[in-house]
Amino acid sequence: MKTVSSTESIQYQPPTWEAILAAHARIAPRIHRTPVLTSASLNAIAGARLFFKCENLQKTGSFKIRGASNAILSLTEQEVARGMVTQSSGNHGAAVACAAAWRGVPAWIVMPRNAPAVKAAAIEGYGGKIVLCEPTVTARKATCDRVQAETGAHLVHPYDDDRIIAGQATAAKELLEEVGDLDAVFAPVSGGGLLSGTCLGAKGIRADVRVVGCEPERADDAYRSLTSGTLQSLESSDTIADGLRASLAPRTFAILRRHVESILLVSEEEIISAARLVWERMKIVIEPSSAVAIAPLLKPGVVASLNLPKRTDGGTPKLGVIFSGGNLDVSSLPWK
Repeated sequence: MKTVSSTESIQYQPPTWEAILAAHARIAPRIHRTPVLTSASLNAIAGARLFFKCENLQKTGSFKIRGASNAILSLTEQEVARGMVTQSSGNHGAAVACAAAWRGVPAWIVMPRNAPAVKAAAIEGYGGKIVLCEPTVTARKATCDRVQAETGAHLVHPYDDDRIIAGQATAAKELLEEVGDLDAVFAPVSGGGLLSGTCLGAKGIRADVRVVGCEPERADDAYRSLTSGTLQSLESSDTIADGLRASLAPRTFAILRRHVESILLVSEEEIISAARLVWERMKIVIEPSSAVAIAPLLKPGVVASLNLPKRTDGGTPKLGVIFSGGNLDVSSLPWK
């Protein structure tokens, strides 16, 4: 575990609302405006009215295409000339490969050896060139640096990039445009690109909306970082939520410190149970990383513990949940 002083990011200025609007205008012709679904049975379990932003139905199967397309479509011809390179456990890699194909350039995707085969297949399907590495933070970065040096490709970081964060912010922006009176929005956290973007996108429309991060107990660096006030990272993790094995970067940590209400932790068993419940009740496919965002709300007393202000309509809280993706290997479902 490494720690970094929080003073590194004090002067950091996150993407502006204007940058998010520009990102949305840039990517809207290329991506889906995903639906917002509801479920009466999940509402009853949670004791709240839930609104699910279904990025599992997004192009490439996850929200990652928002940030990747914003970053890559905003580059000049000179910047993209030698292709793209990134590190990813799968979803970001697929998004970069897809957006690179739109620009007509190659993409090298550094992946840990334990990444799901279905995500590797998706990357190859979009034309990405996979470079395998050991499943550690250090190995991923070192391999990515080597590939970039060998190819001259432009680095598209999974989350430590303002263009990525601005693109991810458009998911919450769309959610709040459709359901404007939400009391809180829940999103999973890994490197923090989605959760940071959710803060900026949601609060850009409704300043007093609360944003809550959700994280596996086995990959709890965001929780520990915000609790201690010091940026911390995990070298590796074996959580079933394979999309949540990265650690915060200084810029995402800075945004979360300013805007996130709290980080809720869930066990592996709770992640699996939540995923299965969504499959059964909502008839949609979400991956374990998505289930992390709904799992805390299925536990007794969690909604009450948030101490949300009483609604003027007298109803139960209205909560947004971002389903981050739906890419998983159906041949190895955890409840078989």
